Amino acid sequence: MTNNKTVCVGLSGGVDSAVAALLLKKERWDVTGVTMRIWDNQFSLVSGKKHGAHACLGPNEEEEVAEARRISDLIGIPYKVYDLKKDYSDVVLNYFSREYAVGRTPNPCVVCNCAMKFGRLMEMAILTQAGHFATGHYARIRHDASSGRYILRKGVDPKKDQSYFLHLLRQEQLARCVFPLGGMTKDEVRRIAVENHLGLDATPESQNFVAGDYTSLLKEGIVPGHFVDRAGRILGTHKGIAHYTIGQRKGLGIGGGDIFYVTEIDTHRNAVVLGAKTDLLHSECVATEVNWIIAPPEPGTVLKAKAKIRYQHRESACDIHVNSDRVSVAFEQPQLSITPGQFIVFYDGDDVIGGGAIEAAALRNPVNGLVPLAVSSGEAKPIS
Repeated sequence: MTNNKTVCVGLSGGVDSAVAALLLKKERWDVTGVTMRIWDNQFSLVSGKKHGAHACLGPNEEEEVAEARRISDLIGIPYKVYDLKKDYSDVVLNYFSREYAVGRTPNPCVVCNCAMKFGRLMEMAILTQAGHFATGHYARIRHDASSGRYILRKGVDPKKDQSYFLHLLRQEQLARCVFPLGGMTKDEVRRIAVENHLGLDATPESQNFVAGDYTSLLKEGIVPGHFVDRAGRILGTHKGIAHYTIGQRKGLGIGGGDIFYVTEIDTHRNAVVLGAKTDLLHSECVATEVNWIIAPPEPGTVLKAKAKIRYQHRESACDIHVNSDRVSVAFEQPQLSITPGQFIVFYDGDDVIGGGAIEAAALRNPVNGLVPLAVSSGEAKPIS
């Protein structure tokens, strides 16, 4: 990490980023607030709180920019807005649409953090001679003297830890990152906001990716087709494969008394395959495009770690088998709904080891011995 105490803080108009900026100002950093514009009115998204007024992407962006500007004035720091609409469309929205088109379930927040917030926006901050870039994420960083690498760590508040969403950050990004809230709880952050009269008492707890129906962002995957069982028998009609994800049970509209879950998205047949809950249990998975936070292990290495297959998933013990361009992960206990396109993140205690995109659920179902179908039928593509 550089010694320069100039920092740009990404402001969203919410309480977390506002308190992060306030704390840095009180610690005598030279602070500038920054926000990126990403909304360009090309999609039919709705506004209003019940539709996600505080979503990252939507028509309420101007209100959020105004709030970030108000916070900057209140704290007493300069404020800048950067127009990154084209970059966001080219990177995040194209990735989002492309993943659904090949039967995968994307996580745009992970990609946005790496490519946009800590990518293009951080680059803009560096051009203003800022040595560091800060956000209100609940995460920490330590420098490992033995390897010379910057290690991403969990935030101390287990309910708010956001290290999962930051696992694609590269070393040059981590070297400039400051996370003032990493050692705090959400209750402490809210208390600071109230004590300093930031006027954010009613700010919603979290943000959605998009305001309204995300399928309006998609170019493919919205053509109706058939629900089928694992033998290929037609069970009903679906609204388009982009409306479904592995493990989904609600909103299928299939009667008859049986309980069905989505077990496969078959893009070639434009079919959504349904099965039993036991069909969703797998003890292995394959991940690609792995970003190593630790020093990259040699091919053939086997690492013991814990892994999350989605943000809200409980960590599970596993062995990571490292290959040249991907990893195979063997879990001690079967995992439910391993979903192609989602990210698997590896942990050693509080330290993030690395993570990558799930390419396929594993080779064999440990419950009934069936070969699993939770493999995307389309070709996986790079995320950026």
